[in-house]
Parts: sequence; structure tokens; C-alpha cells
Amino acid sequence: MTLKELKIKTNVVKRIYKEHIAYGKEAESQQKRIDKLIEQGADEADIRKQNEVLDETFQMIPDVNKRLAKAYQELLDMTEDSQYESTVELQEALTTLQDFDPDQLAQ
Repeated sequence: MTLKELKIKTNVVKRIYKEHIAYGKEAESQQKRIDKLIEQGADEADIRKQNEVLDETFQMIPDVNKRLAKAYQELLDMTEDSQYESTVELQEALTTLQDFDPDQLAQ
């Protein structure tokens, strides 16, 4: 493993984690949009279309969670290689691992 590979893997975890958060926010936002349409008595076809969009979001979440868990584990494995102790890249990787909450995948 090189320092460059460690840095790349760290950034992969960060990117997928941001994607994970974004899908959660999108689902919440979409549900609020649907609730508002229902409250306003919107056309049933409009509500159905928005529910389809919400379903698509929910379908993406397991894929993102799977990719995030895999990337997290790969980064964790990489940090166990002690040849890069005291490097900025290793410290960044460890911080990324600490910032990530694997329990959020259950959402």
C-alpha cells in the first residue's frame, strides 16, 4: 500500500459517506413534499409520481450503505499497516474512520 492509495481510499469513504447523508436528506425532503401535496389536495397523479421518486431514493440507500461499509472496512484494514505511522495521510484516514458512524447504516 502506498500513501497515495491510503489518501484515495480515505477520500472514497468521505465521498460515499456524503452520498449516504445526501440520500437520507433527499428522502426526508421528498416525504415532506408528498405530505404537503396531500395536505393541499393535489392531483392523485402528482402524488403518485412523487411517491415513485421517493421509492427510487429508498432503492438507492441499500446500495450506498453496502458501498460505504465496504470502503470503510478497506480503509480500516489499510490503517492497520504500521509502515505509515505519524504520516498526515494516516492521521487523516484515522480521523475519517472516527467521524464515520457505522450505526447510521441501519437507518
